[in-house]
Amino acid sequence: MDLEAARRFLKENHRAVLATRRAGGGLQLSPILVTLDGDGRAVVSATETRIKTKNLRRDPRATLCVMNDRFFGAWLQIEGSATILSLPDAMEPLVDYYRSVAGEHEDWNEYRSAMRREQRVLIRIEIERAGPDPST
Repeated sequence: MDLEAARRFLKENHRAVLATRRAGGGLQLSPILVTLDGDGRAVVSATETRIKTKNLRRDPRATLCVMNDRFFGAWLQIEGSATILSLPDAMEPLVDYYRSVAGEHEDWNEYRSAMRREQRVLIRIEIERAGPDPST
């Protein structure tokens, strides 16, 4: 699949399952909300303490299965390398993430306080492969 087509799908569809690799090699799956940042990366909000964050710090390979809101129908698999942006550097990208997924927050100061309290990070996934290829 063309990576730009994958990015267009990701801009409109935010429900996904993130697969990361456990220390023993098995997969760990997490339901998440995903969107696209200004640099064309898939981005996910998580916390420093979550297993997905720990897994990606050890092994940056990430796979996303992105679904439409109805679940059945169009879907997309994305594979790529993840980097983790921690606070304080993650704060404004987390604001951008929220705006992309949910719109304007009623109290940005409260949102920022919650991000610090929850030890939020932003997971950035470089989109290296996407599918399925509709021609196959």
